[in-house]
Amino acid sequence: MTQEGDMSWRPTYRSSKFRNVYGKVANREHCFDGIPITKNVHDNHFCAVNSKFVAVVTESAGGGSFIVIPVSQSGRLDSHYPKVCGHQGNVLDIKWNPFFENIIASCSEDTSVRVWEIPEGGLRRHMTEAVLELYGHSRRVGLIEWHPTSSGILFSAGYDYKILIWNLEIGDPVKMIDCHTDVILSMSFNTDGSLLATSCKDKKLRVIEPRSGRVLQQANCKNHRVNRVVFLGNMKRLLTTGVSRWNTRQIALWDQEDLSMPTVEEDIDGLSGLLFPFYDADTHMLYLAGKGDGNIRYFEITTEKPYIQYLMEFRSPAPQKGLGVMPKHGLDVAACEVYRFYKLVTLKGLIEPISMIVPRRSDTYQEDIYPMTAGTQPALSASEWLSGIDRDPVLMSLKDGYHRPNQLVFKAPVKEKKTMVVNGIDLLENVPPRTENELLRMFFRQQDELRRLKEELTTKDVRIRQLELELNNLKNVSPNNV
Repeated sequence: MTQEGDMSWRPTYRSSKFRNVYGKVANREHCFDGIPITKNVHDNHFCAVNSKFVAVVTESAGGGSFIVIPVSQSGRLDSHYPKVCGHQGNVLDIKWNPFFENIIASCSEDTSVRVWEIPEGGLRRHMTEAVLELYGHSRRVGLIEWHPTSSGILFSAGYDYKILIWNLEIGDPVKMIDCHTDVILSMSFNTDGSLLATSCKDKKLRVIEPRSGRVLQQANCKNHRVNRVVFLGNMKRLLTTGVSRWNTRQIALWDQEDLSMPTVEEDIDGLSGLLFPFYDADTHMLYLAGKGDGNIRYFEITTEKPYIQYLMEFRSPAPQKGLGVMPKHGLDVAACEVYRFYKLVTLKGLIEPISMIVPRRSDTYQEDIYPMTAGTQPALSASEWLSGIDRDPVLMSLKDGYHRPNQLVFKAPVKEKKTMVVNGIDLLENVPPRTENELLRMFFRQQDELRRLKEELTTKDVRIRQLELELNNLKNVSPNNV
């Protein structure tokens, strides 16, 4: 139900340059086929995209893994394609670093957060060694988010109801946000990363000052049960998706400085799948995609009533498990592409790119639909942000396409291995298994380690014999010189 007038889905004739935006599915040869997409029911996208790579969480027996495919390498995937497979539990979330395009973070049921460096051109063999392994949560970690303007700050939310802030310049957690009383469902930053909005299973929507962990605003969502939250750029508004008291899917608009009551609530439909919101701050367009739906609805957000203006709907018969989004600098500006989804179709093992296009007759660059946008240069370092500095993103133009390479190099801190020795046993190295699966995994890991050590020993024995023979040959050939 709406609180400010009835917003029906009838077509509108309001002047908008995005009124005729349409979705275009990529040709089959530009899709990614044969992907063993995870069957995990966790409510995440399981897909992350940047201008170089597409990463997807995969189904795997024992431990967790994801694959990383170069964006240009579409088509059918080899069944033996290498994976990133260092986690001991299912991978629950993956996110690319917005400033280092070869750096990806992952979190898992094994309670760890890991940071990986993908080689240029993609993987050639399985990757098991992460650049950083971050341990701080006591239960599985369900969500990760990179800070939008700082180069080395990562947020992780665990099933221990805590959000940890990691400083990757030192490889340690530096802050803990401990105001939630249940599982955190989503996190979203405002443009400069000075505010963090969270939705939680305790039915509360919060706006938090992340450095202090102080809750600035809080809403008790009794009528609108919040699932996902997203900041609407610099509009000082939040948008949430959730469920009404009549179990219909809903969206709600909130003033970030007053969460006492939503500005607008709008019923969407009676389906049950979770609604994922995607907001494009450059075009002020909001996309709504339901988990298990085939369609994507899109709206325009305005500063005056009715605030949320329905535009159109992209329809497809194939249900989506999750959606990755291409950053702005990876879009085809010549085709007037303003957004691109990478849709996971589990039943077909398919990743399907969907381009949202503004129809234009002219072939020239369309400045009105491509304002200056957040680029790939960080505005500040991790230590600067932690000291209390906030800066807006460093903006870039898309006019000449995107060809300027990022000269930054990600440097992981060299960490000494921590030990906790009691009676000659390293407790951190010998954590007792808690379940039968963990016991089996530990057993197989030790078997693999024994096999590897035996092979190494055999190789060294052979090498020693070869060197002894070479030494004897030298003695026989020139006894006076040895």
